[in-house]
Amino acid sequence: MNASNSELPVLVAGGGIGGLAAALALARQGLNVRVLEQSAQVEEIGAGIQLGPNAFAAFDALGVGEKARSRAVYTDEMVMHDALDETLVGRIPTGDVFRKRFGNPYAVIHRADVHLSLLEGARESGRIEFITSTQVTRFEHDSGITVLDAKGGQHRGIALIGADGVKSAVREHAVGDTARVSGHVVYRAVVDKKDFPADLQWNAASIWVGPNCHLVHYPLRGGEQYNVVVTFHSRKQEEWGVSEGSREEVQSYFEGICPRARQLIDLPKSWKRWATADREPIAQWSFGRVTLLGDAAHPMLQYLAQGACMAMEDAVTLGEAIRFHNSVHSQDFRPAFNHYQQSRVARTARVVLSSREMGRLYHARGVERLVRNELWKGRTPERFYDAVEWLYDWRVENCLAA
Repeated sequence: MNASNSELPVLVAGGGIGGLAAALALARQGLNVRVLEQSAQVEEIGAGIQLGPNAFAAFDALGVGEKARSRAVYTDEMVMHDALDETLVGRIPTGDVFRKRFGNPYAVIHRADVHLSLLEGARESGRIEFITSTQVTRFEHDSGITVLDAKGGQHRGIALIGADGVKSAVREHAVGDTARVSGHVVYRAVVDKKDFPADLQWNAASIWVGPNCHLVHYPLRGGEQYNVVVTFHSRKQEEWGVSEGSREEVQSYFEGICPRARQLIDLPKSWKRWATADREPIAQWSFGRVTLLGDAAHPMLQYLAQGACMAMEDAVTLGEAIRFHNSVHSQDFRPAFNHYQQSRVARTARVVLSSREMGRLYHARGVERLVRNELWKGRTPERFYDAVEWLYDWRVENCLAA
């Protein structure tokens, strides 16, 4: 506790994807890092996630591009069907032309494989220490930072990165804002290939959109498994959290869905149930020697599949801001944290707000459904690419441009 600031590590609250990416970005700038993780082991749960080209740009900047690429499944297209009548709503090819346009592929991957790729890189760095079974509760500023945990322990650092997820204790202590519970419930499961319908074994990120609901499926782990996700508007008042799912509940929300899509909800033997929420975007993430990252800074709904991508972008941008301001030698992280914040607030707020609107499009009913189905009719791949350029064309070279 009496160590000089030059001997202290940067503390990272949270050992998920955002926390590991942050730790790796800091280590690559020559900093020693201590990750405080509330679970007994540093590991990831969940199912599949989608990775845009911006995610691969971030992987490369973090030095784990090849690890992540070796574990991903590269899709031929993104495809949307109407879940009521099987109408093809839109198709975006993600092959060679897509890769040439954005410099990286579109892929799907198990969340645990993203985490593992970052964890391997963190361990190889030789600069990152993991302290498990440690739940951060609050922090105190002095000449550095003191973090207090739920068991009464104290952890001394030169700075703190709050990467402790959607229910961030660091954000609660610094901001104290409330969550916006969406009322949308997500069920996720992974199904072995042998149990997955042959007529849906497409090499695509596929979505079936219906009134107040949608279903998603895509291959994982070399096509040996399939990710299945179903989302619906709950009939009851929801509280933000994760619980065990009920097959009967899922089935009760999908009356009227075409048989081809409906068979997806009969596949999983067990489900995890997420009652989702986001928060209103905020303009201030940084508070002296403390800053927020990932879901702690900008929790978002899943409709643009960008949660993990944004967290890794955050980490790379944070590392670049620290390098730009020479924070390692000055031991003053405040200018870097403010620069990082300025570079990220508008972009991540756009993703948060756009995700809400995309959810409305997916779940359109009545005449709105007909309008949605007309929106993308006859659109060329190039027009689709133009529409997502703002999202996918992120690079480490331009990450501090704001």
